[in-house]
Amino acid sequence: MRLDAIRDVLQCEVLTGADLLGTDVDTAVASDAMSAVLAAPHPQALMITGLTNIHSVRTALIAYISAIVYVRGARPDEATIRLAREKKIALLATALGMFDCCGILHRHGIKGAT
Repeated sequence: MRLDAIRDVLQCEVLTGADLLGTDVDTAVASDAMSAVLAAPHPQALMITGLTNIHSVRTALIAYISAIVYVRGARPDEATIRLAREKKIALLATALGMFDCCGILHRHGIKGAT
């Protein structure tokens, strides 16, 4: 599923990476615990989290994650957005909760990253 389609089904605002919305993802990892995300790399996956500090982007870099969706209306600060822009990681934000995002994406064929 392309990030532009994910943006639409999750009703996301694009915070950075509009030029990356053509990127395909087929797996997602959802957690507010970055240690759980780092347990295994997830090449070209989507991370779903409510953790908005700069560590979310640094975790995505280490785990080869191409995009982050921030849930529950959470929004990262400008330093986090700047780092994501610099490192070419798309950031999206939605008012939906994590559980709802996972369910919607699963219905659209996104698998959980394990």
